[in-house]
Amino acid sequence: MANAILQSATDAPAFGSSPHGRSLSITVTPRTKSFSVINPAFHQAGLNEAILEARKSLEEGGIPIGSVLVHHVQGIVGKGHNQRLQHGSTIRHAETDCLENAGRKPSSFYRDCTLYTTLSPCAMCAGAIIHYGIPSVVIGDNKTTRGPEEYLKQNGVELQYLNSQECEDLLKHFIDAHPEA
Repeated sequence: MANAILQSATDAPAFGSSPHGRSLSITVTPRTKSFSVINPAFHQAGLNEAILEARKSLEEGGIPIGSVLVHHVQGIVGKGHNQRLQHGSTIRHAETDCLENAGRKPSSFYRDCTLYTTLSPCAMCAGAIIHYGIPSVVIGDNKTTRGPEEYLKQNGVELQYLNSQECEDLLKHFIDAHPEA
């Protein structure tokens, strides 16, 4: 979907920080034909932002799942984290919180976005991804729990897996400490 490079904080203004405290900036260049040609550092930077959101949820006493929506020209347009426990909600998942925080956009806007999420999206979030026409999703962890990934693929959503040990560990440690959640 896009060809992108990761720049250091000295090269461009930062939009956020990595989980390790380094400032990051993503610069996006014109679209290419395949999502798979995107620089891996770009995907890792997007996932790092989602990890920061997951950590924010954990700090609030919630389930550590985070998500960011990156527009291929505008950069990060939405961030969210799971808030089910914090708000006693059944639907405040990271992906839906991210989409809500991105604000109302024209349907064509989402066709130029990638959603980054620390955990494989559930059926509800997969439905939102399909409904909004988001063409690509980068998943940090799909071992701890796996959502309807085949359904996403059947509906034209391209998935990329980063197999992040950090994402997996965050959720596993939370589940071990809070089995009732």
